[in-house]
Amino acid sequence: MSRQQDQQAIALAAMCQAATLVDQIATRGMIPQNSFEACLYSIFVTQPGCTEDIYGGAHDLPHNLHLGLKTLGDFIDKRRGDQNRNLINYVLSMITLQAKLVSNKEMLATLGKRIDQIRQQAQYFNDQDGDLLDNPSVFTHTNVVANIASLYQETISTFSFRINVGGDPRHLQNADNAAKIRALLLAGIRAAMLWQQVGGRRWQLLFFKHRVRPSLERLQAPQ
Repeated sequence: MSRQQDQQAIALAAMCQAATLVDQIATRGMIPQNSFEACLYSIFVTQPGCTEDIYGGAHDLPHNLHLGLKTLGDFIDKRRGDQNRNLINYVLSMITLQAKLVSNKEMLATLGKRIDQIRQQAQYFNDQDGDLLDNPSVFTHTNVVANIASLYQETISTFSFRINVGGDPRHLQNADNAAKIRALLLAGIRAAMLWQQVGGRRWQLLFFKHRVRPSLERLQAPQ
């Protein structure tokens, strides 16, 4: 059971990280690059050997998901008050959109095909030899982010249910920021998909916080 709980904690932390980054862009206009890379990287890991591989492997996961693991810990300890409500709303909205996506097989197929195309396009910005996944910074290139954002607009944004992002209009109206937010929302929905795949259910969120602390301690510990 602890293994499944660890996997669910990883998925929740990834959703929390995407939600936190969306909030930071909307309110501050700035985000930590490594956390951003980890989120967008996850979109392109479609055949992981294990759950940890989606976020860079077990060794790097405490670093790559540091922000999300911290945010999840804050939720459990009920820190950050009003800000938590916004982040929780983003996470729950990601889970809602994931459920809608799963029931739309045509859209799922479109997403898979387009993600493969964006991965191939991203290769043009890879200045290193070897596998594209060995250079996660490629996925935060402006052109790649714009392509991910367009994919989100053409698919997820067509649902009647939308994620309403609140923040400073100066940041929200910036085209690059808007693209980053859409790309991060897609990464959050990808994490919500993982949550469902490892047995997570929305009703479990009412009880999961009482069991997640041991998983957080394991996941945050250096490998």
